[in-house]
Parts: sequence; structure tokens; C-alpha cells
Amino acid sequence: MYYLVYIPLYLISLLPWFVMYRLSEFLRFLVWNVFKYRKDVVMNNLAIAFPEKTNEERIKIAKAFYLLFCDTLVESIKLISLGKKGVMKKFVGDFRPLNDIMARGKSVQVMALHNFNWEIINLNLALQFTYPFLGVYGPLSSPIFERMFRKIRARYGTILIPATEFKKEFVHWKDKLYMLALVADQNPPRKEVGYWFPFFSKEVPFIKGPETGAKLQDTAIVFGYFFPVSRGKYSFKYEFITDDPRSYPDGEITRLFRDYCETCIREHPANYLWTHRRWKYAK
Repeated sequence: MYYLVYIPLYLISLLPWFVMYRLSEFLRFLVWNVFKYRKDVVMNNLAIAFPEKTNEERIKIAKAFYLLFCDTLVESIKLISLGKKGVMKKFVGDFRPLNDIMARGKSVQVMALHNFNWEIINLNLALQFTYPFLGVYGPLSSPIFERMFRKIRARYGTILIPATEFKKEFVHWKDKLYMLALVADQNPPRKEVGYWFPFFSKEVPFIKGPETGAKLQDTAIVFGYFFPVSRGKYSFKYEFITDDPRSYPDGEITRLFRDYCETCIREHPANYLWTHRRWKYAK
């Protein structure tokens, strides 16, 4: 069954980029106009985040978001056959400062947002870092696509750790140097186990794990954000926060990350996973 899915997608991945992006535009039309995939969720999220904007302005953001969403889908398919040079052409950025931190004997934890295109950024992170790169991810429900995307994501050495197995798998790395990437803007599994902060115009719980883990391991903390600089080309900016997380009171690093998230989303409002129900919990 795996190859019945993989082979057609591999053949599609051989199409030139301009054809892939026309395909993305057609998919955007279907997703927005025909199937209306999570359209109510997206528009409700945008109303919470940007109450000061008109409905027409929020629709414009939503349409731009769905195009990035569909671009990410076709770019991920393209990654099945895209070589190293092609992958590197899709990214601009400089990771030498992060490598310098680890060269001083300090592991680094990057706290990032749900931005586009995380698949391309993952491969470039693995290519750029001189130390082991650990990527924590949410396993896919389909065994076929889970197998396929694990193959793509681990191509250049990313050490994949399923979020559901993190405690079990991370024990092998806790005494070694590493760069750990966490998408840290998820909801906690239960609202009672999160730090509550206003996020745009409504309070939400932020997961405690990234801050707790950084203090436990005494890692340097960096906030990271990736975004498109042109269609199909992405950059990664980051902000060094501290190499002494234990000096911060509980919740303060998470609060700073909340501020960082809001700033980045306001800068590029379409470049956030608005289909994700960020405000599903009530305090």
C-alpha cells in the first residue's frame, strides 16, 4: 500500500516548480471556495487575533494563509525527489551564532511557532548545524504518510523524536550536546497544566514543557521564527534569550515567548497555522 501512494507522489514531485505552484493555486481554490476546509475556524481565529481589522481585511489574510498552506503541501511533495542543492536554494539564513553557542559547550533549545514552511526549514537546519539536531514532531495518524515524512525529514540527519515518546527518547541525549527544536505554541494536553497568558485578545494556556525542560537541562534558549521572503524561498530569524534559564522565575520565559509569538504573527499575519484552534480552552 505504501508504494501505491509513494510512487504517484514521487512522479508528481518531478514536475517543475512553476507547475507545482500552479497546482498549489488550484488547490487553494478548492480548499477555500469548494471544500471550505476549516474556514470557520480560520475566520474565528482571525477575528480573535485582529478584532481591529475589517472582515474584508481578515478575508485577505485568510486567502494569503491558504495559499501558503497549499504551497507547503506541494513543496513537501517536491521534497520527495529534490536534491540537496535544490533544498538549500529554498532557504536563506545564517546559523553560525547558534553553532558558536554549542561550540562553547552549551546545548541549545529553539522554541518556534507553527510557520511555513517547516519541512524546508527542518532540512536546512540539519544541513547547517555542526551538532546533532533533534526535531520533536507530532506523529501523523496515517502509517503511510508517517513513514513517508519520516524519510523526508530525516534525510540529512535530523534525529526525529515523536512528541508522544519524548521522555523515553530524550533520555539518550540529556548528557550530550544537541540543538533541540520545539514548536512551542501548542495547547497543553489539559488546560490545567499550562501557563495562562493573554494571547492577542483572549487568554490561552501555553505548554510548560519547553521552559521546564530548558531549566532541567540548563540549555541556552533561543526563540525562532521562519517566514517566506519570496514565493518558495524561506528565511529563519532567531533571538537569543538566555544561557541561564534557571535564573528566570517560573513562567517568565513562556511569557516572553508569548510576546515573541504576537510580534511575529503581527509582522506576517498570513504566516501562521490558523487552522489550529489556539483558543479552544476557556479559563
